[in-house]
Amino acid sequence: MSDTLLGDLLRQVSRSFSLSVAVLPRALREPIGLAYLLARAADTVADTRLLPREARVAHLTTLRRAFAGEPVDPAPVAAAALPLQAHAAERALLARVGEALARLERLPPGDRGAVRAVLATLTEGMLFDLARFPGEDAAQLAALDTLDELDRYVYLVAGCVGPFWTALHVAHRPRLARWDLDRMSALGVRLGKALQLTNVLRDVPRDLRAGRCYVPARALAAAGLAPRDLLDPEGARRARPVLDALRALALEHYEAGWRYTLAIPRLEWRMRLACAWPLLIGHATLAALAAHPSPWATPAPVKIPRRAVRAIVARTAVAVWSNRALAAEAARWARAPVRATAS
Repeated sequence: MSDTLLGDLLRQVSRSFSLSVAVLPRALREPIGLAYLLARAADTVADTRLLPREARVAHLTTLRRAFAGEPVDPAPVAAAALPLQAHAAERALLARVGEALARLERLPPGDRGAVRAVLATLTEGMLFDLARFPGEDAAQLAALDTLDELDRYVYLVAGCVGPFWTALHVAHRPRLARWDLDRMSALGVRLGKALQLTNVLRDVPRDLRAGRCYVPARALAAAGLAPRDLLDPEGARRARPVLDALRALALEHYEAGWRYTLAIPRLEWRMRLACAWPLLIGHATLAALAAHPSPWATPAPVKIPRRAVRAIVARTAVAVWSNRALAAEAARWARAPVRATAS
């Protein structure tokens, strides 16, 4: 029987992560897929701007307690947020939070504990976001202050997945028994930071309209700019050196992410693909940002088209068996940007 929760629904709410989950060894699909779906449900609640901010914080706190295994009913959260969702997939996800929690409870103790731990950190990041950005539109724009604050944010909402992912694979895959868990977890943190920092750079136009500027104010000030200047096309154009510096930081994290991926034994090809795909998609996105004359002045974020994602998936089917071939794919997508789309 098909698994509609970790199959159809996961594909509907995730453009790319569902690819990675689908290719994983069977024993890992459920804990990692459930962690993603529950985190996505919490994030949907946090982003429901038609709910008062205090209500979102309260609902998110309820979900955090449910994720931790406390005897609380998540149904009122879904009842409050579900009717306000514009997308059917988001409504379906909220309607099935109880089912996902029931499946979490049935996981083996080690997997269950790992999922609960990573959800605690991810939702901490969501609460940080709600507190740090009190407005809902550009008129109430607020910004992160420093690069350290940005680094903490990308850890909370993505980097923390690296140790979770690593520990689960080491627990389930005997070929990884000799891995240095601390070292590989640290590299995994940087892989997650690379992907989230790419999201931050891509989503600047949309985030500004929602009252959030993740580009640190001090970095902008060093370029003679204030966060509000990014709302003006000329100010966004003048911020190009800030974009380039943050893109260079992201590329340093990508290099660590590739060290992680290429350290995975070749026979663990499923794990290699699950890591290589988001890295390659991220590389292509950064290249598209670099090639765009003013990506922060566009009305919508720059994204790579689905045909490019399909090309990445097809080419890595062969390259996955060779570190040299995978490294060549990384270089190819980093230096040869595809024509981006705005969506």
